Amino acid sequence: MLDFSHKPVMLEECMEGLGVKEGGVWFDGTVGGGGHSYEILKRSAPTGILIATDLDDEAIAAASNRLKMFDGRFSIYKSNYKNFEEVFEKAGVDKIDGALLDFGVSSHQIDDEDRGFTYRAANAPLDMRMDQSSSLTAEIVVNTYSEDRLKKIFKDYGEEAFAKQIARNIVKARAVKPLKTSGELSEVIKASIPKKFQVGAPCERKVFQALRIEVNAELEGLYDLVISLTRRLQTGGRIAILTFHSLEDRIVKEAFRYLESPCTCPKSFPVCVCGKKADVKVITNKPIVASKAETEENTRSKCAKLRVAEKL
Repeated sequence: MLDFSHKPVMLEECMEGLGVKEGGVWFDGTVGGGGHSYEILKRSAPTGILIATDLDDEAIAAASNRLKMFDGRFSIYKSNYKNFEEVFEKAGVDKIDGALLDFGVSSHQIDDEDRGFTYRAANAPLDMRMDQSSSLTAEIVVNTYSEDRLKKIFKDYGEEAFAKQIARNIVKARAVKPLKTSGELSEVIKASIPKKFQVGAPCERKVFQALRIEVNAELEGLYDLVISLTRRLQTGGRIAILTFHSLEDRIVKEAFRYLESPCTCPKSFPVCVCGKKADVKVITNKPIVASKAETEENTRSKCAKLRVAEKL
């Protein structure tokens, strides 16, 4: 096992977006190595309280150790951030002053070959579980899902142009021998994509992304989460969300648009009958991206986008 390490993406931008100040109650939906949480606790000292969640036992242990100097001011729960209602109830919290959601996979999870997130390690198991107590793995997906279901996952979650060919060849390969490693799956993917299209980013990237999303149900309930969590903010409180691919960013953008809209009636209606009022002011008309200096230092920040909204 590797020592847990994770470099927080756009740390300063996230803190500015949240508007962290002294005191208050703050929520970090993915504590990871504790980088963002540490900064929230430091900037909200001496009385600010942090509630954090994560599904990864190693992340929770690492963050707890990193944040121990703030003992008594933070609580970390092993939970999906989508279950924040239950977590808030346990913590005795109703409203919060700010929420940070980081939808990325930590550097530690990617670098630890035993976790199976990377296609760069040929002998890595097809795992990809953020919560290692979960029963569904990438190995189960590729070896048991139907061809049509695999094709849909690769197309919808990976936006893979050759989803049909890849799914067909996976089914053929597993009929001979179950696919158990990243290397075995990578070979099937490469054999399914014409050479002339195997340029630029590694051709396995989209399929591995799709499998990770499926295994961890990453997009399920995301839209509703953004809306319900935002409505738990105090007036003037902010929610900052880091996304790492277009599917997540699109969902966040649409949720913010709904929250900002004062009316959802059809345009043909002469007057508003829905009674909806705007919940937020969107601070970021365009998402914030990492600086050139950060992307050079931390390549995993290249695809990150940060959106921020403020509760009215």
